[in-house]
Amino acid sequence: MSDTTVLQLDNVEFRRNRRVIITDVNLTVKTGERWVLFGPNGIGKSTAVGMLATRTFPSEGRVFILGHQLGKYDVFKLRTRIGLASADLGRQFPDFEDPLDAVVTGLSAVTGRWQDTYTEAEYARARQLLHDFRVGYLEGKQMWRLSEGERTRVLIARALMGNPELLIMDEPTTGLDLGGREQVMRTLSRIGEENSDRAVVLVTHRLEEIPAGFDHIAIMGRKPIPAEDATSDGIDAMGNPGAGTIVYSGPLEEGLTDKRLSALFGMPIEVEHSHGRWSAYAV
Repeated sequence: MSDTTVLQLDNVEFRRNRRVIITDVNLTVKTGERWVLFGPNGIGKSTAVGMLATRTFPSEGRVFILGHQLGKYDVFKLRTRIGLASADLGRQFPDFEDPLDAVVTGLSAVTGRWQDTYTEAEYARARQLLHDFRVGYLEGKQMWRLSEGERTRVLIARALMGNPELLIMDEPTTGLDLGGREQVMRTLSRIGEENSDRAVVLVTHRLEEIPAGFDHIAIMGRKPIPAEDATSDGIDAMGNPGAGTIVYSGPLEEGLTDKRLSALFGMPIEVEHSHGRWSAYAV
C-alpha cells in the first residue's frame, strides 16, 4: 500500500456573512486510511465536508485534494475521482430518477441523467452494486418513493460506482431506525475493513455509528473566544459561539477518551468500546 497524501488542509478558515464558521483547520489523510470526522452538531463538519468534496472553497488557507490545490484545478475532473454520499447530495436528484440511473451517473458526478450515455458493462456494475447493498429491487422505481434506508444505500452504491480514490460519507445513518441503521453499519464496516488504497472519510456526531475498520479520527470542537471579546455566556458580541476547529487528529483509540469527550461536550462523559462498537454516556 502506498503512502501518498490524498487530502491536506493547511490552516483553513471559512467565513459566511462575516462570521467565522471554521478556523485553523489542519488535517492530512493518506491512501488507505479510514478516518472519522467527529464532533457536535453545528460545529462546522458539513462545511469541512463541502471543501473535501470540492463543493466549497476556503476563505483562507489551502486545501489539497488528490494532489491538486482546490481553486487552482478543474473541480469537475476531481469530482469523478471522489465518491460522495450525503443527504444534501441525495436531495439534488430529480424526484422521478430511477435509482439505477442515480448510481450509474456517479461515473460522471452529475445528478440526473440527461444526455449522457453509459455502456451495458457500466449498467451491469451499477446493478451489481445495488445487489451488493440488498436494494437491487429498486431498479425501475423512483427516487422520491425510497425510504431513508433505501436512499442511503443507493447513495453509497453511487459513491462507489467509479471506484473512487477518495470516499466521503456524510452522516450516512441520519434518520434511520435501528434496523435500517444496522444494515447500513454492516455496509460501512465492509468498506472500513476492505484492503484497498482508497482513503475514506466518515462524518458523524454519534460514537455508536463508527463502523469497524476505521482507525483514525479528527475531532472538531470550538476555538475559545478571547476573554476580552466574550460575553458571560461564552459567545462573542454578535451572539456567535466560537468557530469550529480540529482539536485532535490521530489514532481513534487515543482520541476517544473520557477526558477528551467530557471537555468537548461540557459534561462528564464515559466512553465504552465493546464488541467492536463505540458508545458514550453522561455520568
